[in-house]
Amino acid sequence: MSTEPFTFAEHDGVIAGPVRHPVNFSRDAVGSIHDDKTAQTLGFRGGTVAGNIHFEQFPPLMLARFGDGWRSRGGLSLYFLNATTDGEPVQAFAGPVEHAGLGVRRASAWMATPEGIRVSEGTAWAGGDDPRSALRLRVAQQRPATDLRILKGSRVGDRVSDIPSRRDSITALRRLEGVTELLPEYRDPAIFGGLVAAPAVAIDALRAVEEPLFRVGKDFVGMFGAIELEFLDGPVFLDRDYLADGRILALGESPKTEVAWYESTLRDASDGRPVARLIMMSRLLKASSPLWT
Repeated sequence: MSTEPFTFAEHDGVIAGPVRHPVNFSRDAVGSIHDDKTAQTLGFRGGTVAGNIHFEQFPPLMLARFGDGWRSRGGLSLYFLNATTDGEPVQAFAGPVEHAGLGVRRASAWMATPEGIRVSEGTAWAGGDDPRSALRLRVAQQRPATDLRILKGSRVGDRVSDIPSRRDSITALRRLEGVTELLPEYRDPAIFGGLVAAPAVAIDALRAVEEPLFRVGKDFVGMFGAIELEFLDGPVFLDRDYLADGRILALGESPKTEVAWYESTLRDASDGRPVARLIMMSRLLKASSPLWT
């Protein structure tokens, strides 16, 4: 967690948050892309900071740009361009707001290093669904794969439903010391009637569909390629039971990766009310799999 207060600067309609130094929370996960040795073997500078961790730098900018409505009916859609390692400085940005129709307001959003290297880029919005979010446009442009080996058992359109999902406060509160932007509702249940899950934790709640949805082996290394988190009736709370439904949106490939796109919807277990939605793209690194090497 940063000890510096959140402040933002504005220039030519663009607002910029402070430079932060995100922590690689998963650096001890041996054999993952977050482990220095594994990441370096695969050509990275070191263990990478997960994309969902970078999401935690954006909420103050979203609230400054869209107001409190972003927490309940808004979203952030980011495509990851360059990986960062533990503690490397990055800064979040949001562009001017435009009206996207049907009461939806949209702005560009991105993250960059102090040298100007883009870490991620995409869109943010509030006020309803945005069918032209950054990732929805990318999913529509995904070309079908012709040679899948790690993902051979998966098919576009595969679905799962009613997957139990719950994130406990004991675990979530333990990691708050490393959150780049610590909002009061992450620690004070009186603000929203429960402890609000920070973005990385909310994303993990929506990822509950991954294991039952994808039929893949364990001998590969994956990394987040893109994440869209949308609140349908947010926020997402800790210590609350949810059910998650998932479906595969697209499968693709590149010279170095197999690519999996899926959508997950989180529903309140007590009344079935949709609370949040996720679009996730994962890159499965061919060089890490015996099916390719």
